[in-house]
Amino acid sequence: MKNGPQQKRLFKLTLLVLLSLGLASCGSNPAANSPPAEPSAAQATPAPKLPKSKDPTADLQVFHYFNDSLGQQSMEDVIQLFQQANPKLKIANNPMDHETFKFGIPVMLQSDEPPDAFSYWAGARVQAAVDAGGLQPLDELWEQEKLEKVFPKVIAASSTYNGKKYVVPIGYHYVAFFYNKKLFTTAGAKVPQTWAELKALAEKFKQAGVPAFALGSRERWPAQFWFDYLLLRTAGPTYRAELMAGQRSYTAPEVKRVMQLWQELLDAGYFYPDANAYNWEEAAKITAQGQAAMTLIGTWITGYYKNTLNLTTDKDYGYFTFPLIDKGVPLAGVSGVDCFMMAKKAQHPTAARKLLTFLASPAAQKSWTVGQGALPPSKQVSPKSYDPLIQRLLQETNSMPSLAFNYDLATTPLMAEAGLEGFSAFISRPSDYLQILQTMEKRRLEVFKAKPKP
Repeated sequence: MKNGPQQKRLFKLTLLVLLSLGLASCGSNPAANSPPAEPSAAQATPAPKLPKSKDPTADLQVFHYFNDSLGQQSMEDVIQLFQQANPKLKIANNPMDHETFKFGIPVMLQSDEPPDAFSYWAGARVQAAVDAGGLQPLDELWEQEKLEKVFPKVIAASSTYNGKKYVVPIGYHYVAFFYNKKLFTTAGAKVPQTWAELKALAEKFKQAGVPAFALGSRERWPAQFWFDYLLLRTAGPTYRAELMAGQRSYTAPEVKRVMQLWQELLDAGYFYPDANAYNWEEAAKITAQGQAAMTLIGTWITGYYKNTLNLTTDKDYGYFTFPLIDKGVPLAGVSGVDCFMMAKKAQHPTAARKLLTFLASPAAQKSWTVGQGALPPSKQVSPKSYDPLIQRLLQETNSMPSLAFNYDLATTPLMAEAGLEGFSAFISRPSDYLQILQTMEKRRLEVFKAKPKP
């Protein structure tokens, strides 16, 4: 990638760190320096039954949350490349259920048998692991491999916690609407630019007997993108960052309005039924098959469409950014960075360091991002490696005034859990949003021990 466009992307990505990572997880929030409260008895979650390694005798134990069909294949491809370069290493590739992973990794890091290397999401979850003393600093690796020159400054910043490097980024994603192009053409539908146009489009599809939106929220986290964008398009990125940092109330008018806008769409019947009964892949397939017109999800869907469903870019599917709602609100996008890191108590630190070094290489970065439909964090991977749609997505992130981590990467893990649970409940019972927000607000007060701003 040429330096000019890359540097533009870095500038636009800066708020990903400043607004989400900085406020929510890196110490600029006064409440963040206090340990979060433990869950109340009513909210306590049973400790998950952690899976064992597929091969306890392996020389390298790798754990990750890429457990869907697309993720497992992409991970296998990357590990195979690493295996070819290190034929004597015996590697255990251990995928874990996405939600179990969130609970499991903090426990595993404190156990006597932690993973050697594992995937994680940059932001508040890494910060929590750093604060708990579970991660091995990687400053020496970054210096030896000159990774400051490999990764953009803002990506390097999202790898830095308490002044030290702890992660190697492997890909990042941008959340947008991905839609069925043939369905749009048949309906004579145009890409909406405003909230009014999006609602009119949803009504148009409803009249044609097709739900506008597919949302696969069985694992809860896909629902957060609707909350994120509705808040960003109304209250704005600064307000959202303050909410993520525990400085705003979940019962404030700004948050209530988000739920009201969301409820309008649900009550109107614009969503494919029973969103909590299926996952993001199923929602993507529902959209691809024309049973719904579009789905709000990350760019990993492009990998699923191309590599699993064998769909053609710009023929079978396209994308558009979440439309404007309130004039004057700075345009912001939702993003996340996938990373790998090493446990402080890793049993095979040399092998883990070899893997992390390899993951920063152009070969690994290209294999991963092409297979996953991710955007490349490495400046050594040319945009020409990707199809035209991904190249347009890269251009869009270049021009986006700001990007922020999605909800469960931007706030503390305990608050994230309460939020995801709240969004899931809302999908089932939209009319109960006031009660749901009150429950989330109670949790905010427990976690952050802070009064909201007036």
